[in-house]
Amino acid sequence: MPKPVLYTVGLSPPCRAVELTAKALGLDLERRTVDLLAGDNLKPEFLKLNPKHTIPVLDDDGTIIGESHAIMIYLVRKYGKTDALYPSDIVQQARVHEALHFESGVLFARLRFITELVFFARKPEIPDDRIEYVRKAYRLLEDSLCDEFVAGRGMTIADFSCISTVASTVGFIPLDKSEFPRTIAWMERMKKQLPFYEEANGAGATALGQFVLKQLADNAKL
Repeated sequence: MPKPVLYTVGLSPPCRAVELTAKALGLDLERRTVDLLAGDNLKPEFLKLNPKHTIPVLDDDGTIIGESHAIMIYLVRKYGKTDALYPSDIVQQARVHEALHFESGVLFARLRFITELVFFARKPEIPDDRIEYVRKAYRLLEDSLCDEFVAGRGMTIADFSCISTVASTVGFIPLDKSEFPRTIAWMERMKKQLPFYEEANGAGATALGQFVLKQLADNAKL
């Protein structure tokens, strides 16, 4: 049986969330890089896979899934030896879904509102209101971290999604430890408990933050 194929790029938080999931499952993927800035996602061959032209996309022996949360759930349900990362208990599962929707609707959305301005509109600085939107998202995350992880006492795919986005955003909108101690502690907990963290997420998150800052500087020269 062929390896599952992941269409991905290291700078993308949703792609890295899938990478964290695959690593946690011990699943070997075949990776195919999609360069969004070069328009690879708009080429006919990619649009046949995903008409929404977004990444990540999973091709598991002909089963095509084109959204990170759906991919993570699918991978755990198909390849996981336990349900720890995506609980089968209906209440715990609801907590995971709640955190996943918060990640996509708040954390990642507010990151994207900035990166689209920087990479596509070529803005030389991040508007104050968008910085404030991100800081409000940090506050919502901080206030919701009542347990060790975002959906309760155990690490789940919701943590993978949230940290992939937050670790990227802090590269250009930093977290103040005195203001967001729970969030900082959660991030450190994730790094310590995942031996593959740097490979699957840390390096890409750092690279995205640096890329945003460099692009801002380049835009200012235009």
